Amino acid sequence: MTTTPERTAAPAGQAATPPPAMRMRELVFAAACAAALRAAARLGVADALGDTPMTVEDLAAAVRTEPRPLRRLLRALSSHGVFAERPDGTFAHTDMSRLLRADDPHSLRDICLWCTEPWTWDAWPRLDEAVRTGRNVIEDLYGKEFFPWLNEDAPESADVFNRAMTTSSVQSARDVAAFLDLTGSTSVADIGGGQGHVLASLLEKYPSMQGALLDLPRVVDNADPRLRPGGALADRVRILPGDCREAVPVRADVYVIKNILEWDDDSTARTLRNVIEAGGPGTRVVVIENLVDDTPSMRFSTAMDLLLLLNVGGAKHTTESMSGRLTGAGLVIDAVGPVNPYLHAFDCTVPG
Repeated sequence: MTTTPERTAAPAGQAATPPPAMRMRELVFAAACAAALRAAARLGVADALGDTPMTVEDLAAAVRTEPRPLRRLLRALSSHGVFAERPDGTFAHTDMSRLLRADDPHSLRDICLWCTEPWTWDAWPRLDEAVRTGRNVIEDLYGKEFFPWLNEDAPESADVFNRAMTTSSVQSARDVAAFLDLTGSTSVADIGGGQGHVLASLLEKYPSMQGALLDLPRVVDNADPRLRPGGALADRVRILPGDCREAVPVRADVYVIKNILEWDDDSTARTLRNVIEAGGPGTRVVVIENLVDDTPSMRFSTAMDLLLLLNVGGAKHTTESMSGRLTGAGLVIDAVGPVNPYLHAFDCTVPG
């Protein structure tokens, strides 16, 4: 006769570890947690809840829902530390629930929405297919590659994507600028740099440095206001519309490549080759990526890795695989180090 393992005892003040069977049950219902976060974000529950705990009835009136199902939603989220139910039945914020507020400086609201957009619910059930074939499933689902489909056929989802990427870039830009020592360099180019938040942060850190931003036309058209004509940094910046997989038309002392070398291997190789040809011997190339073998953020980065497999057929890297692609392109890796808990920098040089 088999027995179910008992819940592991925990020190006072800490939650007990559930037995394997219960942990498995929790994992297979993870979609419920994602859906609950999306619902709370879309309803604006965190925005309606201020510093003072509120009753469900008052919250329901504020966000225009029925009280009973709202209590069920909040109870589910509270079990994960998102909101807290107090003994008197009111609900209060936690450090996690505040991240769902649109006005929080560290808000993850748009990222929460992006990771739970309707297309993700179509794609996740086909993960076994993607694992069998190594191909994305979006083309079979929608008849187009992911980004053309997103921008042409799902404009509302594209807007969510753009807001989420802006949020992520703004938040990580501060960490990247603090991490990178560009002393002695006179110019920096942000390759595939989105709206240029990293570049703007670096130019603010180094007041005499010149900069360049390269990304697709529709992306740089919405560049950070600091970089556009009339902006505080505009006289030190070149904004270049283009595809780094096709060409890198700018010479710089330092090239920053952040979170774009996750496409297919050919696209990665072409981008690195273009950067090396543009910079020439002695050029510094800093590649910044999430890594799937980075223990503090493995659950996050491995989930992103699987989502990349589903939507574009891409992949996040291990330290070894990223190093192999960089050295295979001809770069010399001088150092590898953490930028923050979820990003690592590969500091490289183009050999003479």
